[in-house]
Amino acid sequence: MKKPSCFCTIFTQVSLCFALYLALNLGQPIYSNRSDSRALDLYFISVRGGFRPLKQQTHLLKLMEKVAKVYNVSFVVNNSELGEDDPLMQNGTMLFPSLKVPWFTTRTSKGRGESYFHEQIKIPFGNTLDIIGVDTGSLQDSMLTGPSREIGQNQLHWLTKTLEATSSNWRMVVGFHPLVVCEENKEQVEAKQFYEPLHHIFVKFGVNVYLSGQGCSKHVNHGNVAYIRNPAPRENESYFTSVKGKSVFNGELVNGFLLHRVSSLETVIYFINSAGEVVHKTVLQQTGKEVM
Repeated sequence: MKKPSCFCTIFTQVSLCFALYLALNLGQPIYSNRSDSRALDLYFISVRGGFRPLKQQTHLLKLMEKVAKVYNVSFVVNNSELGEDDPLMQNGTMLFPSLKVPWFTTRTSKGRGESYFHEQIKIPFGNTLDIIGVDTGSLQDSMLTGPSREIGQNQLHWLTKTLEATSSNWRMVVGFHPLVVCEENKEQVEAKQFYEPLHHIFVKFGVNVYLSGQGCSKHVNHGNVAYIRNPAPRENESYFTSVKGKSVFNGELVNGFLLHRVSSLETVIYFINSAGEVVHKTVLQQTGKEVM
């Protein structure tokens, strides 16, 4: 009988190593995977805010606190419609010591003024991360006529000027509403007129990630910008990440959140489910290429 070639043997060994790597890194508790070699990297959590049943909210905050303690999380990004009135943020900062860090939270004012922010975070070796929060409710008003349109246009102008002036290595824009179109019905066609100008701004000024509190499960080609949403409580929709026009993961969600690790060369985003397990990760590199 013909002996297997050396190439086949090496290929088999590499395949087994890769399978072992996946088994060790996915489906394991996130708080057991901390690597000392990444101690200098910046860690932060992002989560979808809003109202939850008390038991579900408490479980989520306890899990977030565990991860925050292990990874020395610097801040939390809260994708919310409610801004400073968000109950998840209020209870997290009041009752859980490890979550008493800065919370950067979005708000959807829509006709009630405007609410947006810009935070510049230092990361190792003199690099920086921009967290730019936008009021997607106000931005949608930019499509209307009258005073509301002016408010939305003002924010669009502010966003353009902010991105134009920054020299940060990483640029993340956060908002509540998605900036992807799921279906070509009348409502979505109208929405597309709102999304496309924002996407062009993102591409022009090198935005790496748009992080939202809502999203859809069908991919739309959005170039080099990663469109990622945080899981909503008790939802059965698919988790959706669009990187360079590809839908890179689908999976059932219940009350999870995202852990972000940022270094000079890459950003790694871990999806953590309600059991505290890493069920997926996305790696974004400064070269504009993603590694799954």
